[in-house]
Amino acid sequence: MRRSPLLFTAPLVLLAVLVLILLWEAVRANVSPGVRDGWPWRGSWRKGLLAEGKPAWRVGILNGGQHIAVIESWECRAVLRGGSDVSTAPWVAVPEVVATLTADGLSVGRDYQLIAFGKGFPLVGTGNYETVPVGVFSQRFVERVDALQVRVRVTDVVGDSHERVLDCMRGSRAEHNVPGAEPVNE
Repeated sequence: MRRSPLLFTAPLVLLAVLVLILLWEAVRANVSPGVRDGWPWRGSWRKGLLAEGKPAWRVGILNGGQHIAVIESWECRAVLRGGSDVSTAPWVAVPEVVATLTADGLSVGRDYQLIAFGKGFPLVGTGNYETVPVGVFSQRFVERVDALQVRVRVTDVVGDSHERVLDCMRGSRAEHNVPGAEPVNE
C-alpha cells in the first residue's frame, strides 16, 4: 500500500510557514526604531497627531478579550518632572489632570491630547491588535512629565470586574533615545 504524498508534504509546508512567521516576529521585535520606520509597520512615535505635526508618543488600550467590556471607572494621575513619587499621587478624573498639566504650561492639542472615557463606554473585543486611543504626547510633554498613569476598571459580559493601570510614559523615553539623538530623560 502506497502512502499519499499529500499527507507527508502538507505538514512539512505548514511547519515551514510557521517557522517563517516565528522568524519574522523575532526580527520585527528586535529591529531598532530607526530602521523600523521603513518597514511595513509603524512604531508608537508618529507624526501628524498633534497640531505642530512633530513626532508624538501615541498610547492606546486594547481589550484582549473576545467580548465587549464596559468601563466602570477611568482615573488618572500625573507626576511632573521633579514632583512627588507616583505612588503617592492621587487618582483623579481626567479634567483635574488636564488642569495640573495646563498649570505647568503644557497645552492641550499642542503638547498632548488625553481622552476621557466615561462610565458605560464599551471596549469592543478584538481579534487583532487595534487599540482605542488613550492619549498622544509630544516630546516636550515626555520631557516635562515623569509619570502619567491611567487606571481603568471594566466589567465583562459575565459580570466580572477587571482593573488595569496603564503607564502612558512607559517606553516613550527608551524609544526616543536612539543612538545619535539628543537624550530626553537626563
